[in-house]
Amino acid sequence: MGKSNIAARRGAKANRRKAIVAQKRKAEAVGGTLAGQVARAAEAPIYCCLLTECLFETGIGTLLLARGSGAGQFVVGVFLLDTFCLGIKDIVLRPMAAAQLDDDLDMLSAATLMVPVDPGYARKLVRDLAQWSGSLGFQPHADFAMAERLFGDIDPQACETTFKFGQGGKPLYMAGPSESPPLVRHRMDQLSTQLGSDGFDYIVPVHEAAE
Repeated sequence: MGKSNIAARRGAKANRRKAIVAQKRKAEAVGGTLAGQVARAAEAPIYCCLLTECLFETGIGTLLLARGSGAGQFVVGVFLLDTFCLGIKDIVLRPMAAAQLDDDLDMLSAATLMVPVDPGYARKLVRDLAQWSGSLGFQPHADFAMAERLFGDIDPQACETTFKFGQGGKPLYMAGPSESPPLVRHRMDQLSTQLGSDGFDYIVPVHEAAE
């Protein structure tokens, strides 16, 4: 009898836990959390999918995906890409009204030439880039998994493009102006450990390259 009571209590506890998880997921789906907004937007029409035209020439560029309803509310995912080395460097993911989105698109287009790309191409690009940079020890931005859900049921395998990352067959690390000297040295050491001193190229401040 005692064992039956223990089993019953455990079963009830497991059921309560399942109910809590189910309620949390339902709240995300219909509530105001960013995860819920992404989940809803992933089922809405694609408003635009744009990519920096010269991404593979310069190594740095932006992918923007916006989805939403005819009511004029969108969720926008912006991926900052480094196809030469670091992969998915940054992500901005947020809801946006139609007027604000159009204003931001105008400003972005004024700064760099953006071209429409197929969403399947875009999803394969970010997945392949994340995998490639990950092999070098550079993991994608922490919000990558959530941002990628914005693609919804878009199939990356429908894209037959084979992407070539790096430059001249090697990773090219270009230190950004906001990267501290310790971070630059850490990344250089990481690449040396992974690839050897001749396995990659770099463009860094002179004093960092000399150390």
